[in-house]
This record gives sequence, structure tokens and C-alpha cells, in this order.
Amino acid sequence: MAVLSLKYLPDPILRKKARPVAKVDQVIGTLINDMFDTMREAGGVGLAANQVGELLRIAVIEIPEEPPLVLVNPEVTRRVGRREVEEGCLSVPGYSGIVNRSIKTKVKALDADGVPFRITAEGLLSQALEHEIDHLNGVLFIDHLVEPGELIPVSASEEMED
Repeated sequence: MAVLSLKYLPDPILRKKARPVAKVDQVIGTLINDMFDTMREAGGVGLAANQVGELLRIAVIEIPEEPPLVLVNPEVTRRVGRREVEEGCLSVPGYSGIVNRSIKTKVKALDADGVPFRITAEGLLSQALEHEIDHLNGVLFIDHLVEPGELIPVSASEEMED
């Protein structure tokens, strides 16, 4: 297991659309484990592969009170409602902003073993799913700001990250 180097805005890889994973194998498994290590070390709740320099459709999420979640080739299949929430990102350190996110999100993906699954989420998990899948599509939370360009500086101890 290893902690990988994070990519920060304006790194162009953050604006590129990630490629689908053809086969979930040992190499992908190692990347997934390294992504969890990296996310935990950075204090985040989610991480997309392009944030560590890999243009592959892989994301990991770990929020309090929920089991760790691996998403390979995730796709949002349905969004319900809209809400304004404060959000930050490991790739845009030191800032958060008010964004629009869905109240409920339905996603389909493959798990760490390549087995298809579907998930319906609300609250922070719904927000994290949308945030990480956006990353895989080259979209950052700053693209969803309620007031374009209005970022909120946060101290290192307060940062709300992926």
C-alpha cells in the first residue's frame, strides 16, 4: 500500500474525462488500495483516480457511519431534488464553496471485484457520489458554485475535503 501524490488545480488531468476500466484485476486492486491510503492520509471522504494522476473511472468513498465504497465505471442513473451544501475538494485545498447537489442520487457501478451493483444515497453519501463522479468527467465542485467564483477560504483545521 502507498500514499500517492495528489493533483491540484490547475493540473490539466483534473479537467480530462477518465477512461472506463476494461477489467478489474490485481493492478486495479492495488490502485484502489493506494487511493484509500491517499484519501485517508489527506483527510478526505472521497477520491477519484484522476486526482492521483490516473485517467481511469475509479473512485473511493469513506464517510462516517458507512462502509468504504469502491466505484469502478460509476454512472449516475438518477438525481432527485436540489439542495445547497458547502463543499470542498482535496484538489482545491484551502477553499470551500456553496454548491447545488441532489437530495437523492442513484448510481450503478462495479465493485472492487468487478461485480455490478446499484446504490441509492441521500445526504453526505449522495453528495460524495456526485462529487467523485464529476471528477471522473473532468468537472470540479467550483463548476457548481451557486455564486460563480465565490470561494470561501478555510483554515487547514476546518477544511471540508472530497
